Formats: sequence, structure tokens, C-alpha cells
Amino acid sequence: MSARNPAPVDAPGNARWLWRRLKNRSPVLLDRLGRFVRAESPSTDKDALDRFALLLASEYRRAGARVRLFSQKRAGDHVLACFDAPGRGRPILILGHYDTVYPLGTLSRMPFRMRAGRAWGPGTIDMKSGLVMTFAAIDALRAAHLPLAGPVFCLITSDEEIGSHHSRALIERYARGARAVLVLEPAAGTAGKLKTSRKGTGEIELIVHGKSAHAGLNPEEGVNAIHELALQIERIRAFNRPSAGTTVNVGVAGGGTRSNVIPERARALIDFRVTRRELAAPLERRFRALRPVLPGAKLEIRGGFSRPPMERTPGVARLFAHAQSLGTALGLHIEEAAVGGGSDGNFTAALGIPTLDGLGGVGAGAHSPGEFVFVRSLAERAALLALLLATIPDNLAGA
Repeated sequence: MSARNPAPVDAPGNARWLWRRLKNRSPVLLDRLGRFVRAESPSTDKDALDRFALLLASEYRRAGARVRLFSQKRAGDHVLACFDAPGRGRPILILGHYDTVYPLGTLSRMPFRMRAGRAWGPGTIDMKSGLVMTFAAIDALRAAHLPLAGPVFCLITSDEEIGSHHSRALIERYARGARAVLVLEPAAGTAGKLKTSRKGTGEIELIVHGKSAHAGLNPEEGVNAIHELALQIERIRAFNRPSAGTTVNVGVAGGGTRSNVIPERARALIDFRVTRRELAAPLERRFRALRPVLPGAKLEIRGGFSRPPMERTPGVARLFAHAQSLGTALGLHIEEAAVGGGSDGNFTAALGIPTLDGLGGVGAGAHSPGEFVFVRSLAERAALLALLLATIPDNLAGA
């Protein structure tokens, strides 16, 4: 990209020009969004995921990026696209995912469609609308002759919706060398707030082993695993302390085979979240310290924390303030939010890299039949992303 434009990148004139350019290009953004949504990519279907990875790689190459595919045996291939900016310092990492929670065939009952200023369909808000913004932002900067602040690496993974087990190491590898990380997850709420903190997340599987017996003939010889599980759930309820930053939820519970059989096995899945890293280890220890109540019962405890919390560090706060000022140049009032859900931004923020989340589309209904994105937000957020890519300084973490 050349730098013929002498005005500051974030000057109101440049910001308004980018905004107008992107609004005029809205049909292009919508066309790409439609193609991405119609290319179904459920997290658990490797063939479908790999087809989408090839589509995404082709789009990035057409946009002028160097592209690398990271092959996976049990997940879809991850995509890394690099837009070079020689001599301009450390890269900016754009982080996203292309997997969705919807099985193949969902399009037959949730087709991509537009109505009343909204685009509907599986994955529109989470997060294929976010994916289309990088292409629009790079195109707008080129058209405005505005240079990138530094190299831009786009890492788009295939397994975020199922825990990022196959991509975490790759995410952390590229984040460590970055000046900042921009996460294309959906905005917080329909007001379009950016996410500056997220809870850390984990899951415990609690398995109770009892002893079966006939419920009528010899119940005293059995050990009721469901009864034991109920007693443990009551204990676990005391771990829940929302005011202190800890939430615990028993989301799945069950066991037994027949009503006339003392159940020998029961199981619960427990979601737990914390706002601060120092809360994680003590909470895990409380789970692992659980002991049986009923004589003869045994407990098996699996799992633990999977995502550290994304905390609002000084670097995150400075990155948000920078984005907020760019929003003002665009005529947008941008606020921040703390949310309970996790994303891949949790991993990068935990490394101390300034991370800003929620830069994707604005809409609602993620993971549901009512999922949609506001069409207007595609150009708005692409304009904000473009300005960020052109202006993020290389010293946010230590400023």
C-alpha cells in the first residue's frame, strides 16, 4: 500500500471517506457473507470444514495475502493469511473462527436471507459476518492509499465452538509476537459494545459409582448413585459466588436404568467460570476435594479449566480507548462490556497481549434459529477495523 494521503489516518476526512466507501460496497460484503453462510461448516464435520478452509484461503489469496493452511487430523484445517508491511514493526493479529454449531442441512430450514435491514442464517452473527470484514477493511485502505500500521496476520481456526483444543497452541504462538490482537467475535448486544473482559471457563464431569440392587427385594444392599449425586450437587451449589466473580452451573445430570433398580452410576456436567485468574485454582481444588457422603459410594472427577479469563489489563484498556477515539472519528459512540462467555481472545489476553474482542458483526440470536446480523453493521465495523489496522501503535502493552 502506498502512503500518498498526507492527512493522519484517523483524521475525520479519512474516516468519513472510508465509511462512505464501505457503505457503497455493502452489496459486496453481503455477497461474500451469503457465500460464507451457504458454505456450511459445522465444528464436527471435517470434510465440510476443509472445504470452507479452501474457500477462505482462495478469498485471502485473491485479496493479496500470503496463505498457509495448517492441516489437522481430527479438526478442520486452520487458515493463516498474512498481509505484509515491510519495516513497520510487529504484526497485528486478527483472530477468528469459521466453525459453527449448526449441523449440515440446517440451511434447508434456516436459509440465508435478508429482510428489514437484517441478514439471517446459520453463522451470520457468530461469526461469518466478522470474517467478511477483513477483506472489506483491507480493500478500503488500499482504495484510500492508507498504509497498514504493521503486518496483519489473520488466523482463522476451525474448532473454537468445541473448545479450541486443536488451535490453542497455534493461537498462542502467533499472539506472542503481536503488538495487539483483534477478535472478530460478535459485538456485545445490539448496541455494538466491544468486549474488554471475559470470564475464564471450565467444565467438570462428576461421575458417581454406586452399587445396583433390587429396589423391592434388597434395597439395603445397594448404593444409590443418584442419591449421592444429589448430595454432591447441593455441596457444589455453595461454590457459586457471583458477587465474588465465580459462577457454577450443573447443566447436565442423570443416571440409572429402571425405577425398580438401585442405580449404580450417575453423572453430572458442571460449567464454571471466573472473572480473575487467581480464582481458578482454588475453585478446581474445591471440586477435587469432594468426598462421598454415602457409605460405599465412589466419586470420579474429570476435567478442569479450559480458557483463562480475559482480564481488562492496562494494555486492553489503552487498545479500547484507541478504538473508541476511532469510532468518534467515524461518528460512532462505542462502549465496552464485560461478558461471561469465553473466546480465543481469552488465550491471547492471558499472555499479556492487548486484546480487543467483539469487533465482528452487531446482531443477536447466536446459536439459535433466530440468528441474524444488522446489515448496516457490516460496513460500520469494517470501517472501524480498517482504521485500527492503519493506526494501532506498537507500544500498547508497555505504554
